[in-house]
This record gives sequence, structure tokens and C-alpha cells, in this order.
Amino acid sequence: MDGVVKNMYKLGNHSSAFGIAAVDRAYARLQRPPQVMLNTIMTSFGIIAGNGVYPLLVARSARKAGIQRLVAVAFQNETDPKLAELVDEVEWIRVGQLAKMVACFRKRGIGEAVMAGQINPKHLFDLRPDVKALLLLARLKTRNAESIFGAIAGELGKSGVTLLPATTFLEDCLARPGLIAGPKLNRREEEDITYGFGIAKEMSRLDIGQTVIVKKGTVLAVEAFEGTNETIKRGGALGRRDAIMIKVSKPNQDFRFDVPVIGPRTLETARDAQLRAIAVEAGKTLVLEKEAVLERAAAYRISVVGKT
Repeated sequence: MDGVVKNMYKLGNHSSAFGIAAVDRAYARLQRPPQVMLNTIMTSFGIIAGNGVYPLLVARSARKAGIQRLVAVAFQNETDPKLAELVDEVEWIRVGQLAKMVACFRKRGIGEAVMAGQINPKHLFDLRPDVKALLLLARLKTRNAESIFGAIAGELGKSGVTLLPATTFLEDCLARPGLIAGPKLNRREEEDITYGFGIAKEMSRLDIGQTVIVKKGTVLAVEAFEGTNETIKRGGALGRRDAIMIKVSKPNQDFRFDVPVIGPRTLETARDAQLRAIAVEAGKTLVLEKEAVLERAAAYRISVVGKT
């Protein structure tokens, strides 16, 4: 489940010309990640960087898009130090230091930013929120991914920072429908994907998780707090071999805070678990480091499929 705290860790979203309310309205109408028009005069951009390669890819893609100045807020013991080589300025903070995050962008005149990457769930138990974060949490009637990150977006907005979709600069990485890589599926495997897709959609609606592992019409594992890779390991162990992973988006998912992602590590974990295929929701899932994913899928004979 790329859930509350993991979501806090999946950071990201796109554009400024519309504003948050317009982005939300557009997504409600189109039911896909909002393709927001970037401000054509935007030259500075902020990245709230979790762990993994995601923030690095956002930084590189932003440069290719013409962003001249990149400012990153990075988390101690989480963010890859290599990010510092790709941005102009980086502010290192602890998870929970909301005031420092907001002040970093405000002082540097950053008007748009994305959340990119994850925070290791175990670090949430060591969370030491500052006063600003404590006050924010105290105001919330419910504490889930949407409410917490919506409140964080609100705090950033008060300082003039618009939080954009996590797919910003990475639209070319969204999974396309159909077979993306690996061997062609047989009829039984296609039926398992259709079945698992429905189960995963229901689990995501209940905010339990977004990934399920199935085999021959049986659900072997459902993602919860442990995350996608641990779910793959558990489902693979139960299925022994040739199980199938399905990953979907949540209904009305807010792509500013959370977007389903797979990458080379997903393929490696699937290989170790002897999975047969990985199915993701087309148009709503990022395939990071796509060339590496395609190479591994071919080498491991694991099919990667975009499902609508």
C-alpha cells in the first residue's frame, strides 16, 4: 500500500498555470493523471525528494524541459546524495520538519514543486514532527494520505508554493496499454490479470493497498503497510512460481501526492519471487528507468502489461 506515510514518501505532481483546484477538477473529469500546462516563464522549480531514483529522474527531466534552477528538500538517511549533483541547491532536513521545508522554498522564491520518491515506512516510527507539523496534525479530523498531504499542500500554498502532480516532466514514462515487455501472455494469465485488477481496485478503494498477487484465480497476497516489494516476496513464496502481480491506482487518486510506480528493482524482486507477469494500470502508472525495465523483462522472461 503506498499509504499514508509511504505516500508521504511518494511525492510528486505537475504544473502551475491552472492551480490546485483546477488540477483537481480536471482530474475528476478525465479520470487520469492531470496533464497540466507548465508555466512557460517558469525557470525555477522545487523537488521534495524521498528515496530511490525517482527524484533523480525528475531533476534530469526538468533540466531537459528547460528548468534553469532546481532547489531540492532532501531527507536525511533517505534521499540519494547524488541528487545534490543534479540540483543547484539542496536543503537536508529530518522527516517531520515541515516548517523548514516550507521556509526553504519560500526563502528561495520557489513557486512550483513536486513530491518525488518514498520514505522508508520504518522511519515513520522515529518521526519527530516540529511544532508546525504537530499543529497541522492536530487540526485534522482524519489522518490518512489524502488529508495529511492535502494539509501539507495547503501549508506550501500559504507560502506561494503550488504542489504539482508527481508525473510532472515524466509523462513519457506512463505505462501504455497492452504488452509493454516480455513474452506474450496465454489466456489463463490474461484471465488472472483481469480478475486481479478488479480485486486490486477494490482493495485500493478501501485504502488497504494497491497491489495484489494472484495465481489461477486465487489471491495469494494483498499489499498493506509493507509495500509492493514485500508483497511480491510473500505472494511469490505462496505461489511458488508463475504468479502474477497487479498494481493499480486508487479511485480519485490525487497524483500530487501519490502515483503508482514500478522500476528495475520491481523486476528484480519479481524474478527472485519467480513471478510470471506484472500488470499495471495503463496511463496511471510510472515505469521508471524504462530501458532497464525492458531489458530485465526480456532477460527474466517476465511480461509487463498495461491494463485499462
